[in-house]
Amino acid sequence: MARFELRLPKMGESVAEATITNWLKNVGDTIDMDEPVLEIATDKVDSEVPSEVSGTLVEQLFSVDDVVEVGAVLAVIETDQASAADQDPATQQTPQSQANPAPEVSPEVLEAVSQPLAQSSEANESKVSSSEGRFYSPLVRNIAQQEGISQQELDELSGSGKDGRVTKSDILAYVAQRSSGAIAPTVSALPTTASASNTAPQATPVQGRISAWVPSKQHETTVKPQALPLQQGDEIIEMTRMGKLIAHHMTASVSTSAHVQSFVECDVTKIWQWRERVKKSYEAREGEKLTFTPIFLEAVARALKDFPMMNISVDGDKIIKHRSINLGMAAALDDGNLIVPVIKNADQLNLVGMSKAVNDLAQRARANKLKPDEIAGGTYTVTNVGNFGSIMGTPIINQPQVGILALGAIRKVPAVIETSEGDFIGIRYKMYLSHSYDHRVVNGALGGMFAKRVADYLEAWDTQREA
Repeated sequence: MARFELRLPKMGESVAEATITNWLKNVGDTIDMDEPVLEIATDKVDSEVPSEVSGTLVEQLFSVDDVVEVGAVLAVIETDQASAADQDPATQQTPQSQANPAPEVSPEVLEAVSQPLAQSSEANESKVSSSEGRFYSPLVRNIAQQEGISQQELDELSGSGKDGRVTKSDILAYVAQRSSGAIAPTVSALPTTASASNTAPQATPVQGRISAWVPSKQHETTVKPQALPLQQGDEIIEMTRMGKLIAHHMTASVSTSAHVQSFVECDVTKIWQWRERVKKSYEAREGEKLTFTPIFLEAVARALKDFPMMNISVDGDKIIKHRSINLGMAAALDDGNLIVPVIKNADQLNLVGMSKAVNDLAQRARANKLKPDEIAGGTYTVTNVGNFGSIMGTPIINQPQVGILALGAIRKVPAVIETSEGDFIGIRYKMYLSHSYDHRVVNGALGGMFAKRVADYLEAWDTQREA
C-alpha cells in the first residue's frame, strides 16, 4: 500500500493561502481520481480540491475554518498501488548511500541550528496570537489590519470556529456591522503609525465578486440601522459568507465612487438577423453556440481602445491607465449570486476567440471551477441584465474600476425608419445600454460618448461578415 499526500494546489500568483470550508470526504471514505475531497475559499473565489489518485482517505490534517498555505499537506490517501520500496526492498538503501553514510552531528551544532529555528517559531506564533494567547490566522490578522480593528476589538470578538477561533466569516460580518454603523469602532482602532495617518483613500486593485478591496475609514457611514420588528410567521435567513462579502463590496463601492448613469438606445436589428443566419453553421463548425454576449464584448473592447480613459482604475489620489483591456463579464450562479470572470486582452481576440472565452468562463463559473487569477485583473466590466428580462439597469461599479455597462433585453418595437424616400414605421430589434461610471474621474461627456460609441459599433454591424 502507498500513501499519497494531497496538497493545497497553487491557485494563482496572488493567492498564498486558503480557508477550508467543508470536507466532502471523511476518514475511511473511498475516493476516485479527480473526485473532490474538500472545499476551500480564498479572498477571490471558492473552489474544490480534487484527488489526484484513487484510494481511501486515512487522515485529515486540518479542520474546517483552518487557514492553510499553498503547498501544505491537507490529507493522506492510501492507494492500492505498492510503493517503490515495497516492490524492491533493495532500493531502500542505494550503494551510494551505503558508501557515504550520513555524518554525525555534534550536540553543539544541533543546538546552534535549533536555537534560531525555535526563535523563529516563537516570532511567528506571536504574530498570529494575542497577548492572552488567543490564536488568529494570518488571514484574519490581515483583514483586521486593513480595517483598522484594534487588538482589543479582536480579542472581544466571539468566534464560530473550533475552540472559539475567529474565522474569516466572523471578522467580515463584524466589518460589515461596523461599516453600517451597527457597531462603533473603538478609539484604539484608529491608525497610529505615521504611514496610516495619510487620509487619502487607499485601494488595492482586485476584481470579482469576492475581493480584498476595502474603503478608507472616511467613507464609512455612521447611520445606525434600527432593529426590525418580527411578526408571527417571519423567517430569519442567515446570510451566506458569499452574500456578506458581496454586500460589503457593493456598499463600499457606492460610498466610494460618485455613481452617474448614461443611457443609450441601440438598434441591433442587423446583429439579430446576422446571428439568425450564421448561428447553425457556427455551432456545426466550432462545436458551441454563438450568443450575443461575445458580439457585445467585442464592441466594448473596440470602444475602450477609442476612449482609453475609461480603461482606468483609481488608487487613492492616483489614476492608473491600463494598457491591457481585460473585460470582466458578470455571470449568474445557481444560488443567485454573481461572479465576474475576466477575459484578458479582450481587444486582441476575434469573434471566434471571444465566443470560446465567454462560453468557457461561463460554464466553469457555474460549475465553481474558476481559478482565482481568472476573476482578477479586470479593467472594465459588462453585465447582462437583459437575461432576467430587465430593459435597463443601474449597475454598481466593480472597484477599483471606473465604469460598468449593463446590457438590457432585446425587444421588438415599432420605430421610425429614415429612408431617402421619407420616414416609415417598422419593426426593429432594440435594446438599452446603461453605463454607470465614476464621476470623480469620468465626466458626463466621456461617459456618454463611450456608451454611444458602443452603440455605433453594434448598429454598424457588417451583415456580410463571416462568423
